[in-house]
Amino acid sequence: MAESSPYLTATADAYDAVAPIYAEFVRDSLDRLTLDRALIAAFAELVRAAGPRPVVEAGCGPGYMTAHLRGLGLDAFGVDLSAVMIDLAREAYPDLRFEVGSMDALDLADGELGGLVSWYSVIHIPPQELPPYFAEFHRVLAPGGYLLLGFFESEGGPVLEFDHKVTPAYRWPIDDLAELAGKAGFVEVGRMLREPYEDERFRRGHLLMRRQ
Repeated sequence: MAESSPYLTATADAYDAVAPIYAEFVRDSLDRLTLDRALIAAFAELVRAAGPRPVVEAGCGPGYMTAHLRGLGLDAFGVDLSAVMIDLAREAYPDLRFEVGSMDALDLADGELGGLVSWYSVIHIPPQELPPYFAEFHRVLAPGGYLLLGFFESEGGPVLEFDHKVTPAYRWPIDDLAELAGKAGFVEVGRMLREPYEDERFRRGHLLMRRQ
């Protein structure tokens, strides 16, 4: 079972341990991210135009992004490995749906979704383990559905492991991540690279893709 994978258990345990602190830290994090919000808004507009299908945030943490997506008019719900994070999300946003689960084994029918957001959640997956996640994203998205990825970019280097403050994580070359998603049946719609703010360590990468 995916839930028994050591890296998944370690990730869930690490986020459980810091959940209240992390939730407070990220709660208003989108407020200053002008470029990031613009891409999220574009994703929402494309999903709405394609038809009334739900959207999942895979790796939703304390739910702030799921709530933002709902504010953009999407039927959004969240899934996360961390049970403590899900409890905090339900407390903060009682009108929204949140479930404990793994991104590589979503409890959804084939083609059920109009959109899927993975906002700095695939960063914790060891590179060799990532292809099944993209296969699962492809399975649950309807043909023409949209995938939005947020991640730390490696700034021209290879995939790099780094000392994330919660649990080990990886920085990806944007071309390599796009190619990996392409092999799973996604085509690129657009991309955005953002240089780090003074209090950020790494360049931020964003990919907007569509299921073929």
